[in-house]
Amino acid sequence: MISASMIFIISNIMMMLANIISKKTFSDQEKSSPFECGFDPKSSARMPFSLQFFLIAVIFLIFDVEITLLLPLIYTLKINNLINYSIISFLFIMVLLIGLIHEWSQGALNWNS
Repeated sequence: MISASMIFIISNIMMMLANIISKKTFSDQEKSSPFECGFDPKSSARMPFSLQFFLIAVIFLIFDVEITLLLPLIYTLKINNLINYSIISFLFIMVLLIGLIHEWSQGALNWNS
């Protein structure tokens, strides 16, 4: 146990030292600017990003993970008694609904904004 913790501490120290040593302190404005065939760029180098798309994608990922957490509840019905199963299911679904109501009230699902 002690040897594993020593190896862990030594490897963390080595990673921190490598990170500190490898930092480049010289920053050139020309190197960090966008390059377009030797000319100054005509427009912004970055594309505009839709915040609504990002919010919908995050909500999709959250509910996708929640569905994967709901599926094992079906298998635990055989193991648990009905009262424990219904309490756990009810609490989990209530947490999901409260999160959905909170997101909806904050305007994340509002398409008109």
